[in-house]
Amino acid sequence: MSMLRKAFLLLVILFCGCCYATAPVLKDYDEYQIPAGYFIPIMSLQEFSTAYTEECEELKFITTNDIYLFDKNVIPQGTKLKGFIEKKNEPIRGTNASMKVFINKMYLSDGFEVPIKAYISTSNDNKIGGELTPPETYNKIPHYQRWSMFRAMGVVQYVPGDKRRMGEHVTVSSGANMVMVLVAPINMTHTVIN
Repeated sequence: MSMLRKAFLLLVILFCGCCYATAPVLKDYDEYQIPAGYFIPIMSLQEFSTAYTEECEELKFITTNDIYLFDKNVIPQGTKLKGFIEKKNEPIRGTNASMKVFINKMYLSDGFEVPIKAYISTSNDNKIGGELTPPETYNKIPHYQRWSMFRAMGVVQYVPGDKRRMGEHVTVSSGANMVMVLVAPINMTHTVIN
C-alpha cells in the first residue's frame, strides 16, 4: 500500500472515532412491548347502551392508573382511548341484551396516537350483559320429606315455571370503572417525557 492510502485510511478512522465519541446519547427511545392478555383499568367518559347506541359509534374512555413496564411509565394515567360497539344483541325473552366493546386507539397526553386491539373484559366472554332473566311464573310443588305412621310429611315449595321474563337493555353509565384486556401486544415506540 502506498503511503498516501495509509494516511487517508488513518484520517478516516480518526474522523469516525471522533464522530462516534461526540455523538449525542439518545435516551428513552427503546421499544417497549406490553404483552397480550394485560389488564388495564379504565373509566367510561360517556353513557352508552344497547337501546340507543349504534354499532360503530365512537366511545371514549381514559386510563385510571399509570402502567409501568420495568421502571418506565409507558401509559400514563389519563391516557385517552377510543373504541366502538363491535357486536350488539337485542333483548329477547329469557335473555338480557348484550354488547361487545372493542377499543382500537390510544392517545397519549402529547397527542401521539397508538393503534391497539383490546376488549372490555367481562367473565361472559367479554360481553357486557347477556344474563338470564328471572322466571315469569312459579309453580307450587309438594316435596315429601319422610313418611311417618302412614302419612306423608312434607312442604309445598315454589319452583320456577317454564317461562322467563322479557330481557332488558344494558346501559353502562358515564364514570363506570371497567377493565380493558389486550388481545394483541402493544409495541410502544413513543413514551411521554415528563
